[in-house]
Order: sequence, then C-alpha cells, then structure tokens
Amino acid sequence: MAILVTRPHPDNESTAAGLRARGHDVLLAPALKFEPIPFRHDSEAGYDGIMVTSANAIRSIAPQLQDRNLKKLPLFAVGEHTAASARAAGFAAVIVAGGDAAALRDKVRESARNKLLKKKGRLLYLAGADLSRDLAGELGAEGFEVVTQTAYRMAPVRHLPRDVCDGFAAHRIQAVLHYSRRSAQAFLEAARAEGVEITALAIPQCCLSEAVAGVLREAGASQVAVAAAPDENALFGTLERALRTRLA
Repeated sequence: MAILVTRPHPDNESTAAGLRARGHDVLLAPALKFEPIPFRHDSEAGYDGIMVTSANAIRSIAPQLQDRNLKKLPLFAVGEHTAASARAAGFAAVIVAGGDAAALRDKVRESARNKLLKKKGRLLYLAGADLSRDLAGELGAEGFEVVTQTAYRMAPVRHLPRDVCDGFAAHRIQAVLHYSRRSAQAFLEAARAEGVEITALAIPQCCLSEAVAGVLREAGASQVAVAAAPDENALFGTLERALRTRLA
C-alpha cells in the first residue's frame, strides 16, 4: 500500500523521503510542472525588502542574481521551507512568516512597526503566475509600494504516471497528499482523463489547508482531512490520523 504525493518536483522528493522514514511506500504524481520566467531587475529600483510566497520563486531567480545587492535586503519568506531556499541562495536576512500569505502580510506589517523594515517602504514581490491572494493590494492599501514580478509559473500535468494509474486500479493507494488548490484541481482533471477519478476520490484526501480541501469536497471526496497548520509535519500528522481512522 502506498501514499500518493501530488506535490511538484523537486519538493516532492523531500516529501517522499519523509514518508518513507515513517514507514510508508510512496508514489509520485506531480500535478503541476515548474516553469521559470526570466528575472528582470532594475538596479536603480531602490527596494527596501523582498517578499516570497514559494521556494519556486527562489529556485527561478537564483541562477539569474547578478546584482548581489538584492541578497543584502531583508527577505520575507512565507514559511520555513521557502526561507531555507532563500538562505541557500545567499540571502543574508531572512524573516520567516507562519506558513501562508496572510501570515506573510502580517509579518511585513510587524517588521515595519518594529523598524526592521522601512515604514511604508518599497517591496519587490517575487510571485507565481497564479496568485491566490492580492498581497500587493492589501499592503498597498496600507501605504507600502509593492512591485510584483512574476518569477515562475506552474503548468498543470495532463496525465498521471502509469504506475499511479495501475495503483488506483489495483486499490494499492491508501491516501493522497495535496499541497495547493491548483495542484488539487490539476490532479482531479488528470485523474478524470485517466478514468480513475472515482477510485481516487474514494480514499482519504489529506490537505495542507481548508482552501485546498474545498476543491476535493466540491469534486465529491467524502474523506477529506485538513492539516492543523499549513506545514508538512502537520500534514503528516493528519495523514496518520486518517489512516488510523480508516483501519478502525
């Protein structure tokens, strides 16, 4: 029996390693594919800080960082995983938020109040092509100047790997892990195209947030579990509880 991970590559590899360390077999079906977008930096822009909501943004711009002055700016990372990527890329001052976009917004506000960031300063927001929250608008309404630059896109994968389709057909998959609304939707569309949607939705769907869970519930999943916090350790805990409930 296996756990299916829909997280995009390469982050799915660390997830798989964590699950295997807990004694699970793992199948990988990345529902979205990472596509970097060339980074355009104006050295005269005069930013006071950087905001990042995904490690993918760091992954995209790291090879293009010719102006190392950016690395000296405070970088506000949505969570620890993104913060670790920023540190590895050479950013010196990394401030970590609580795991979602709202927490990142609040961390920027707090840093301005505590004078770690220039009050109502100019921020470079390295974003994905599909935004789930208008961070620039929310902070702009409070006087910050936010310059949004699209650093990457996540394209949906149209088909599931053959071993995953075979796993659903043989009822060898115990649960599915979902990390974002877009990846959950892309997974559903791929499962539908492969003719395994009903089987896929009949097992526990473990979701990083309530927003992700809503996609699965709307599709008809009856066993949807949500992590207590938007981080992977909490998601793993949710998975273990879902499996125990299913075996009870």
